[in-house]
Amino acid sequence: MIRVVLADDQVLVRAGFRALLDAQDGVEVVGEAGTGDEAVDLARRVRPDVLLMDIRMPGLDGLEATRRITADAALADVRIVILTTFELDEYVFEALRGGASGFLVKDTEPVELVAAVRAAARGDALLSPGVTRRLIAEFAARAKEPVVAPRLNALTDREREVMTLVGEGLSNDEIAARLVVSPATAKTHVSRTMIKLGARDRAQLVVFAYESGLVKPGWLP
Repeated sequence: MIRVVLADDQVLVRAGFRALLDAQDGVEVVGEAGTGDEAVDLARRVRPDVLLMDIRMPGLDGLEATRRITADAALADVRIVILTTFELDEYVFEALRGGASGFLVKDTEPVELVAAVRAAARGDALLSPGVTRRLIAEFAARAKEPVVAPRLNALTDREREVMTLVGEGLSNDEIAARLVVSPATAKTHVSRTMIKLGARDRAQLVVFAYESGLVKPGWLP
């Protein structure tokens, strides 16, 4: 059973999401929060698999709530999906840097919302290659200067190459084609790279690839 918490200051939005998700097999909404503080408290009390988090909430906003949850080692298995009105919300990049697994626009199709919840519960990042490219291109100028991190020394040359391709927004299948390996091998390289760098998921690996200087905005199509 996938346990979900909804964090949004709009009661009607939460009601709509709850009705949709509770009607799905294997999905259960276990709590609702109207503020960031409530979201953090609920995450600690019920330990959901997925937390759908609105960025703009009264008091503690969703961005800071995301940081607090992802900084808590006891909540390492909680996957946060950011809810936003616009696909390129100015805070989305910061939320991903803070540990969110991806984002959804609030008017996404019901089938896509359900699929996203299931994907997040599996540990997959909700970032399509196209969205990854646009996000980095849009917000890289606002981010801090790249710093070569000592942790990169733990990576093999192949893992650095794979991390660069992930940062450019390529899927596992695209990475496999580029490197002339099987998709399973590409996935293994991605997983090992995430483990070595302590990345929660693929989304955080993308952010780290940019911040470490392996990927630069000018390289993106």
